[in-house]
Amino acid sequence: MLNQASESLKKAKKVVFVTGAGISQESGIPTFRGKDGLWRNYDAMKLATIDAFYENPKLVWEWYNERRENIFQAEPNLGHKAIAELEEFFEVVVLTQNIDGLHQRAGSSKVLELHGSIVKIKCTVCDFNEETEYKFSQFPPLCNCGNILRPDVVWFGEGLPQNVWQEAIEHANNCDVMIIAGTSLVVSPANTLPFYAKQNNATLVEINPSETAMTPDMDLSIRATSATALPKLLSEIKNKN
Repeated sequence: MLNQASESLKKAKKVVFVTGAGISQESGIPTFRGKDGLWRNYDAMKLATIDAFYENPKLVWEWYNERRENIFQAEPNLGHKAIAELEEFFEVVVLTQNIDGLHQRAGSSKVLELHGSIVKIKCTVCDFNEETEYKFSQFPPLCNCGNILRPDVVWFGEGLPQNVWQEAIEHANNCDVMIIAGTSLVVSPANTLPFYAKQNNATLVEINPSETAMTPDMDLSIRATSATALPKLLSEIKNKN
């Protein structure tokens, strides 16, 4: 299967990666689904909502503060690094549902963060927005304007940034190969991206240890983790060039 995938990539000029929590999990970042979904007996999936934030901003910020510390200690894995190295052979665009910035730290030059970035902090009222790894001591932290700060992430109940989403659709529409790595694509609207690629007759490649709801729509499915499969795929491509 890896050989078939590398053959498809050999002919490609533009490759789009759609990545999710699975690739970050291999760097030690919990997915917050399944067994990792509890934090202090709270359902982590329910904390990642706009309603939870306004009901108890202190609690949500305490959770995000721990997440930020965990993410800042994490390092890009071999999957992240392989994606960055593939830029040597063709145009690579990463459309990620992850908020951890690991693709950029691995060296990928074109990354669209569909769900925002935990590295960025913004004000709930004014236009303050900047990257910071500052460890807050007060929860919720306040902006200089006196209003509450929040992570610049997309929570359940919020829409994606439209400029980012429209650009993602454009890249999906004009790629030759789309590789879906470390995500089961259960979250909308990111799960529609393969269909945009398919309309352009792009080859769809899935890299995931288990089947997903999208598997029947894939041209190729590689049953492995991203950190295992992507370095092997990179090696195949290097050998053919």
